[in-house]
Amino acid sequence: MSTADLVLGCMYFGTRTDDATSRAIVERFLERGGTTLDTADCYAFWASATGAGGQSEEMLGRWFADNPGVRDEVVLATKVGPEPVPGRPGEVVGLAADVVTRSVQASLRRLRTDRIDLYWAHLEDRATPMAEIVATFGGLVADGTVGRIGISNHPTWRVEQARALAAVAGTEPFTALQLSTSYVRPRPDTVVPGKDHRFGFVSDETVDYVTEHPELELWAYSPLIQGSYDRADRPFPEPYDHPGTTRRLAELAYVAAELGATPGQVVLAWLLGGTPSIRPIVGVSSVAQLDEALDAAELTLTDEQRGRLDAAV
Repeated sequence: MSTADLVLGCMYFGTRTDDATSRAIVERFLERGGTTLDTADCYAFWASATGAGGQSEEMLGRWFADNPGVRDEVVLATKVGPEPVPGRPGEVVGLAADVVTRSVQASLRRLRTDRIDLYWAHLEDRATPMAEIVATFGGLVADGTVGRIGISNHPTWRVEQARALAAVAGTEPFTALQLSTSYVRPRPDTVVPGKDHRFGFVSDETVDYVTEHPELELWAYSPLIQGSYDRADRPFPEPYDHPGTTRRLAELAYVAAELGATPGQVVLAWLLGGTPSIRPIVGVSSVAQLDEALDAAELTLTDEQRGRLDAAV
């Protein structure tokens, strides 16, 4: 494991996190060996007075423009799909071919770059045939606009459908999957506040699928559940209140004490060092928070510690 395995989440750059702080975070991330930045064209419409996204991409674009040459040091990922449709409350743009084609060009302009290293289909769009989605995203790779393509918040069967269609068509397949997961999990059949995607959580089936397809990289958003492991003022959401969580948090506290680390750091190390390895996306609002997260990549769990953490169910 290394700091290069962690992904820096840029969701609130340009909205809740001001420009100066955002720049300091990105620069510290690169200074300590990080490489991968994750944003989206819809970030963060809900935190903006305009009701539209794009602020995070714009902030990163300004930073690239002010730091010539740094773009080549960064693996840049962004997403398309959930941006609200103006004047139509509750409706999002989706993944139709014309939307994706238009949106990727808008992202390039905001980011002030000529390429995106990893472009994500951010959410499901069942109104658009999967064959069309596959052809559109594959075409972006074929024409050099995008280096790789990823798929987020889709059920496993849809991921397999997309990859099978790409194989038949001879186009670029999705090679990254982004979902939410952590060391503790919510009760089945419960709704976690703020998590709006029906198939947005890693399941046992996800783990099995990715293990059998090692070419498919798994990323995890919200791995620290908004700081709940380490901050008393941020309790776990109610769906996490069950005996499994109690047992897991107890074992996590023991291992953290043994390592002289925080529970959140142990969670990140557990994700990174598991089978399959999961790349956590860490969202921070200060350099101090970033340093704490990056230190987690330098933790080494023994086989015995990992076994205890895994067995606490």
